[in-house]
Amino acid sequence: MIREYQTIREVAGPLMLVRDVENVKYDELGEIRLPDGSIRRCKVLEIDGDRALVQLFESSAGLNLSESTVRFVGHGVELGVSEDMLGRVFDGMGTPIDDGPKLIYDKVLDINGSPINPTARLYPSEFIQTGVSTIDGLNTLVRGQKLPIFSGSGLPHANLAAQIARQAKVIGSDAKFAVVFAAIGITFEEADFFISDFRRTGALDRTVLFINLASDPAIERISTPRMALTAAEYLAFEKNMHVLVILTDITNYAEALREVSAARKEVPGRRGYPGYLYTDLASMYERAGRKKGSDGSITMIPILTMPEDDKTHPIPDLTGYITEGQIILSREIYRKGYLPPVDVLPSLSRLKDKGIGEGKTRADHANTMNQLFACYARGKEAQELMVVLGEAALTPTDRLYARFAEEFEARYVNQGFSENRTIEETLDLGWDLLGIFPRSELKRIKPEFLDQYYHERT
Repeated sequence: MIREYQTIREVAGPLMLVRDVENVKYDELGEIRLPDGSIRRCKVLEIDGDRALVQLFESSAGLNLSESTVRFVGHGVELGVSEDMLGRVFDGMGTPIDDGPKLIYDKVLDINGSPINPTARLYPSEFIQTGVSTIDGLNTLVRGQKLPIFSGSGLPHANLAAQIARQAKVIGSDAKFAVVFAAIGITFEEADFFISDFRRTGALDRTVLFINLASDPAIERISTPRMALTAAEYLAFEKNMHVLVILTDITNYAEALREVSAARKEVPGRRGYPGYLYTDLASMYERAGRKKGSDGSITMIPILTMPEDDKTHPIPDLTGYITEGQIILSREIYRKGYLPPVDVLPSLSRLKDKGIGEGKTRADHANTMNQLFACYARGKEAQELMVVLGEAALTPTDRLYARFAEEFEARYVNQGFSENRTIEETLDLGWDLLGIFPRSELKRIKPEFLDQYYHERT
């Protein structure tokens, strides 16, 4: 039997203290009934004997302590799941907001799922084509991988996220592909962009969309990515789908975590974030992957904006430790007008070697990738020398590398947010760019691939 308590003793901002409670658990949901009959939701943050500290999901304005009652429902935050979630839009707490028909759920799951047991994991090895050359060709995404995108304030990471959600697919597989997209702490304008873009392109039919607005409570922001991952786990491991989870913006999630931590008067860690930020992020990121005995998988692309473009900030720093690489967006490339503005050299996919080659992409992929990296790195050095010493001081070979770097950015990096390149088109474009050089400069490519694909420009 669920008891109602009329023992609210104190309210401080979003926090409320309830006394004389029994059998109440950490993270349990509660309902506050006001004198006018309206209900506000809350969640248990802390238990100390018979006292429960709860955080409200809504405002505490107008709360009458002596006349309001609290009841605890006996479980934490849950999400009803079914295959009919595809094509639907939900708020940050899993309530449909798209005026669609009422959903009939297969089951109700606790959103605080567990990371995949390391002994039950399968090694990621299958290529996912995003249609973006800088990712597919140079920092390949593999099914079951966690590959974050590090962006900066004002950079078009939302457009890149929408492009990947539209275009991503597993080549050579009959299994169904789904996208679970969680927008965390975004503006109404951004929410409208995602919803209308997915509807316009038809991508919404295979997408489950969770929208948490900046005006929503911080406590809801902490639940949103876990809602998305719970839906993804159901589709992947019970319906055997390939699921791509895109979480944007993890920085807003971490800020909400810091806000709740400060409200609880916890001892702060680096830059005021709670000391358990690493553990908290890991508990989300490690829910991605492939499991033995299941054909489904969860591939994750968390997107975060680096405060002050600082890669050593706690959020990108800790994310980099947990995930398998990073795609970094560059303000310099964005200023040149190249989209998406991916900075190729510091970007990295640690599993790219596992998802490329014959039978996955193409036999020449690894060689082409290494040669493009090497030529672009030398080309950037040549461009820096040109700025200091002038073009006349460069050797003819260095001028060739500088020209390559310029053309590489203009043609390979720059493809816009609507062009969907196949992996063959990306590799062929790479070979066309390498045609700038004489064959003797291409030392990282096997002779048989040079014989097959190399054509020197005249």
